[in-house]
Amino acid sequence: MSTVYFTKDHEWVKVTGDEGVIGITDYAQKALGDVVFVELPAIGLDLAQGAEAAVVESVKAASDVYSPVSGTVVATNQAVVDQPGLINEAPEEGGWFFSLRLSNPSELDELMDRAAYDEFLTGLE
Repeated sequence: MSTVYFTKDHEWVKVTGDEGVIGITDYAQKALGDVVFVELPAIGLDLAQGAEAAVVESVKAASDVYSPVSGTVVATNQAVVDQPGLINEAPEEGGWFFSLRLSNPSELDELMDRAAYDEFLTGLE
């Protein structure tokens, strides 16, 4: 069973056991517009919570993607490098960026669940 958490910077992390898969939310991809380029972190890289982890460029702007939790990168999604549009098509499924092994699972307590994130979004509209 996995649980999904969200940040105020519109990243999500889907946690299963001690690993988390990370991407950007539907709200973030809509704000960016058509994604044309993605740069992912190196496998083996240790990331601190809130650290710049990836870069996503769209026709509108370039944005950093921050790691919602601390950990070591264990996999990256080459599909979004080859087809950046996957991020627009399925930002919270196939358009994920990377996964990491969590080094401090208690950081998840600082993140929002889906209901809290949806409420956070209503305050932005």
